[in-house]
Amino acid sequence: MVRLAVVVALVATVAACKTRDRHSDAGTLPSRAPETAAESPRPSPIPPGKSPPPPGFVDLSDVDSTILLDIRYYTDHNFVGRRIDGYAAPRCLVTAQAAQALHGAQRSANAQGLSLKMYDCYRPLRAGEDFKRWGASLNESEMKAEFFPSLSKSDVFRGGYVAGNRSPHSRGSTVDLTLVALPPKPQRPFVKGEALVACTAAVSERFPDNTLDMGSGYDCFDTRSHTTDPRVTGPAKQNRLTLRQLMTAAGFRNNPSEWWHYSLIADPFPSTYFDFPINP
Repeated sequence: MVRLAVVVALVATVAACKTRDRHSDAGTLPSRAPETAAESPRPSPIPPGKSPPPPGFVDLSDVDSTILLDIRYYTDHNFVGRRIDGYAAPRCLVTAQAAQALHGAQRSANAQGLSLKMYDCYRPLRAGEDFKRWGASLNESEMKAEFFPSLSKSDVFRGGYVAGNRSPHSRGSTVDLTLVALPPKPQRPFVKGEALVACTAAVSERFPDNTLDMGSGYDCFDTRSHTTDPRVTGPAKQNRLTLRQLMTAAGFRNNPSEWWHYSLIADPFPSTYFDFPINP
């Protein structure tokens, strides 16, 4: 009887092992295919003295340091004419999902001899409040000649060019960006008080920001900024379409009123708006 019990136990053990082997070979399929290190780089360690982003967010430069930055709301070169509340550092913070998608778009752009350049990424809610305060002030219109030459300040808000309330940027997966030819040409800094040229002027006359010609400047509050505006033709039209193709392939959707504005379709925070500041 003892010998029979041992044989039964051995048979049960072998059957269990075969079952485990089948699970090891076929396995329970993961919810998504694993990515290679080249496709999904790990963020670099946070350098000493650099504020870590909150959970769910990363510094884009820690994921892909080749993507160029020109964070306009940290500077005086924006439609307000000064640094915007909440922008204490010229960093591009985005959700981890948006960062990986942008890394993919950058790889595709590089293959065409181009690079992404970011103008704005995550935007604290307090920045929208700052925009509203600017809109209510009758004395702050120093940048009108460049950014909204044909509109009044009230028209800027009524036309939807400025989000004074909740902007999708505050969810962390919406970005403003453009394209730059590689290798990038040097870009001189904007000098506060310099003569301004309308954002709708010819590229040879506008502020020289080293990007491809997109038919208008960034944050240009004019219908020429509509992605498919019929007045934008030739190379500028093709550049807009190239940017749209790159970003669409990476999982973003364009705001048709702004050629530079893209939102990740698979937004991890579709109903959550954040207000943490962008610190050094």
